[in-house]
Amino acid sequence: MSASDDIKGKVEEAAGKVLGKKDLEAKGKLDQIKSNIEDGVEKAKDTVGDAVNDVLDKVKDKTEPKD
Repeated sequence: MSASDDIKGKVEEAAGKVLGKKDLEAKGKLDQIKSNIEDGVEKAKDTVGDAVNDVLDKVKDKTEPKD
């Protein structure tokens, strides 16, 4: 969804500039910011998830009986 928000925002921003409509230009910029925030949140979730999985793997390795 955020990729479409980014593209939509760029189109709206450009249209706002061409048509001299500051409100449309601002809406386009807002859509792009929204897209960037969503992308950042997804990357953060992935990073945290990977870190948690690494910790769980290490705990599992320490607690499993060795053969």
